[in-house]
Amino acid sequence: MITKMAEDEFAASGLSPTSAFLLMAVFEKEGISQKELGEILHLQPSTVTRLIEKLIIKGLITNRVDGRLSLIYATDKGKALEEPINECWNSLRSRYAALLGEKEGDELSLYLYKVSDRIENIE
Repeated sequence: MITKMAEDEFAASGLSPTSAFLLMAVFEKEGISQKELGEILHLQPSTVTRLIEKLIIKGLITNRVDGRLSLIYATDKGKALEEPINECWNSLRSRYAALLGEKEGDELSLYLYKVSDRIENIE
């Protein structure tokens, strides 16, 4: 249900929630490495590669190779989505708050992040 809510909200941006979160990370750090994106998003390298390829095809990001690193930059077209993506995120937070209460909605977001981090670090 939470995933469905996120998909509904981010549909307005034309992106999946995961693609939108990837772009948000690029907005925060232009020239971010593919490895860093995987760590932030808690995704396997192959999944990050597929997401990046889709966003390159859409003209939202570019990929530059620097030695062994693959660095990701937002294009002007991608940068134009920063505000719409933020609006989608705020709308999603509002929906969580309407269902759960504002404090509980924020706690849910934090809890989901912590759970993802724990699962990622299980060896």
